[in-house]
Amino acid sequence: MIRVLIADDQPLVRRGLALILAPDPAFEVVGEAEDGARAVALAHELRPDVVVMDIRMPVLDGVRATEELARTLPESRVLALSTFDMDEYVVAALRAGAYGFLPKDISPEELIAAVHTVHTGEAAVAPRLLTRLISTYVRSCARPRPAAKAPDGLTPRELEIWQLLATGLDNAEIAGDLEISVSTVKNHITGIFTKLGVRDRAQAVIAAYESGLVAAGHRGG
Repeated sequence: MIRVLIADDQPLVRRGLALILAPDPAFEVVGEAEDGARAVALAHELRPDVVVMDIRMPVLDGVRATEELARTLPESRVLALSTFDMDEYVVAALRAGAYGFLPKDISPEELIAAVHTVHTGEAAVAPRLLTRLISTYVRSCARPRPAAKAPDGLTPRELEIWQLLATGLDNAEIAGDLEISVSTVKNHITGIFTKLGVRDRAQAVIAAYESGLVAAGHRGG
């Protein structure tokens, strides 16, 4: 059973999300919050596994609420929602510690899958959608870092995989591009996350743009 808290300032949206999740025996909707401050308070009281968090709310916005939960209650993982899939607040939410984001016009099946994904500790963001978002809103540096000066001791192979990851390729595509196994790619990515000090794929992509490893507008494939 995955315990879910829903935070949105619109009662109709909260009710709609609850009606999507509640009938599924895998979920228990434990509460609803109308603003970010209430979401933080209820999360500490109810200890949900996943908080479905609108990023634009009164009193305390979803980004600041996410940051507070990531700091004080990291076991309650945040899945951020946005009215638009191209929204600078989503990048801020990922920086703050959200495990992913969804636009509000997603299908019920996509919401259910994303909550499951976030519950496992993975980032619920499609790689190319994430790349498009970040390339629009994250300022890139002038040039990529050379392998010899890779941050935190990344090897040339890890740097190569980090760059491919950041340009939107999934693990299978990276494996095919480099002619190595998917399990080898996964092992390298685990090492990359550790050396970069990031938690997941979403934060690794943000780090790549901010470091200048890839430039805004760069695409994989």
